[in-house]
Amino acid sequence: MKDTEKSAKTTGAAGEKFDGFTDEERGAMKERAQELKASARRGPRAAKADAESEVLAKIAEMEEADRVVAERLHDIVKANAPALSPKLWYGMPAYARDGKIVCFFQSAQKFKTRYATLGFNDQANLDEGTMWPTAFALTELTAADEARIGALIKKAVS
Repeated sequence: MKDTEKSAKTTGAAGEKFDGFTDEERGAMKERAQELKASARRGPRAAKADAESEVLAKIAEMEEADRVVAERLHDIVKANAPALSPKLWYGMPAYARDGKIVCFFQSAQKFKTRYATLGFNDQANLDEGTMWPTAFALTELTAADEARIGALIKKAVS
């Protein structure tokens, strides 16, 4: 086989072979496709109630450590930004304004990472100078963490 005809398979840093996406990444893309199909089938009124129950169901499936954090984050977002709508995004709990994702929770188990993350997309109004964080590692939530997240959520939707 010529160099230009070789398969897309490459070798990772640890010598493992993969063809562009991990199983977890392919799974997330499949979940996103299902989310889009389900959203298209639902009417606009039913979508909001169904979306929140889907988010809560996804949170309930998480391992205990991530589930505890995700449940608390859900409450913090609802309390500090009631205008945000919960919805699934690539199989992750997310919160949107006008259909666009502002923030999301990625459990550690989602991509087999060391810690869960709270991430913010470019719709979040967190701009500060020429550089600012858009994701935060979470291992547990203290009262101080919850207060900081609440302030970030408020700022994100301001």
